[in-house]
Amino acid sequence: MMFATVRKQLRNHPALIPLFFFIGGGTVMSLMYLGRLALKNPDVCWDRKNNPEPWNKMAPTDQYKFFTVNMDYSKLKKEGPDF
Repeated sequence: MMFATVRKQLRNHPALIPLFFFIGGGTVMSLMYLGRLALKNPDVCWDRKNNPEPWNKMAPTDQYKFFTVNMDYSKLKKEGPDF
């Protein structure tokens, strides 16, 4: 019933088609990003039985970034004070 109403409105107002297209695309892209965060983020732990302390799995030199950069951060000169 609802789709028949939407189809009827689109026939009467074809300028709404890009609106539905971009809203649908934005919804799909945001859901894909949330899925990526849930599956690839090191802060998220789905397996508590086999990995009860996931924060201990990360080494102190590991750096998690959204984009990979080919740079060795251990050889950078430190500009701040030691605490």
